Amino acid sequence: MLKGISPLIGPELLGVLCRMGHGDEIVLADAHFPGETFNDNVLRADGLRIPDLLDAILPLFELDSYVDSPLIMMKAEPGDSLDPEVEKAYRIPIDKRAPAAPAIARIGRFDFYDRAKEAFAVLMTGELAKYGNIILKKGVTPC
Repeated sequence: MLKGISPLIGPELLGVLCRMGHGDEIVLADAHFPGETFNDNVLRADGLRIPDLLDAILPLFELDSYVDSPLIMMKAEPGDSLDPEVEKAYRIPIDKRAPAAPAIARIGRFDFYDRAKEAFAVLMTGELAKYGNIILKKGVTPC
């Protein structure tokens, strides 16, 4: 066990977060996301919710300040709707750990899938919320 690192961050996830460079992205995927279809670097965090993982990751992870949107989620498909409580729950740890973070951008499902293909890694979680996936873009860690 390491001091100052959440026990929700396992050794594989810690290694991935460390190896990521600025501009790299990690997908925190809900339990329904087809992670292995889109990316070869898939980690497991079964049973863990994304708000808890955001609270654990963001103290270790600088969000990219050189882009408009270092936080990206999926738009609802036509005829579907978003539950505003999902984003609201994500904003709590984001605002706590990265108070200067901009609004979460929304992109279409297939654009999100394309981003997942290019992501450094996909972290499969136990999140059950529909449209619960979120991409984090890593920034430069200040000295």
